[in-house]
Amino acid sequence: MCGILGLLLANEDQYVNQMIFDGLTVLQHRGQDAAGIVTSERGRLHLRKDNGLVKDVFQTHHMIELRGNVGLGHVRYPTAGSSSCAEAQPLYTNYPYGICVAHNGNLTNTEELAVELRTECQRHINTDSDSELLLNVFAEGMSSPDNHDLDMTNKVFKAMEKVMSKCKGGYAGLYLINGIGLVGFRDPHGIRPIVFGSRSSMTRGSMSSIPATPAKMKNASGSPDYVMANEKV
Repeated sequence: MCGILGLLLANEDQYVNQMIFDGLTVLQHRGQDAAGIVTSERGRLHLRKDNGLVKDVFQTHHMIELRGNVGLGHVRYPTAGSSSCAEAQPLYTNYPYGICVAHNGNLTNTEELAVELRTECQRHINTDSDSELLLNVFAEGMSSPDNHDLDMTNKVFKAMEKVMSKCKGGYAGLYLINGIGLVGFRDPHGIRPIVFGSRSSMTRGSMSSIPATPAKMKNASGSPDYVMANEKV
């Protein structure tokens, strides 16, 4: 059981660091082994993660560096892999775009996925974490030549179809695509929880309703802030 949190603010001049920190403190009961936050600041990713509680992992000098209006947070209770800080999340791959993942749950076909990613996709898997497999399956889908002519929205959904078809088990998670936004997902059976919410931006106007799907976000009235987590925060 892990805690995951994603936040996107409409105002690019606002920072999500303190809000994600506060949210992870609320989610601390879901994992006490490690904690991490990654933020995106106009195309630059900032990452801090380590073993320990939220209050110990993030000191003032760490928080100052976590700039950006988009970010992911994670608190870890290890159920796969090891307790090494190398497996603390969020995890990151640079290609394509720069993609990060925060994940809760377990995959049941990890050996099969690892072999496929190494031999067929020539992707380097560096840990025993099933979260790294989720990250690389999505990244492989995003970089697939079959999707090169698609716009970004359809490319994301095509990549998610690949994740859903290949990754077996009970899981929920969040991807941060650098310079693009956030993607929230859960396994096809809906075993692991994830909730989606929004609020009116304090600086970018108001909104009348939450968009029904990510594809309709750009048509929402006003410019809301979005939050995704596996518990109400």
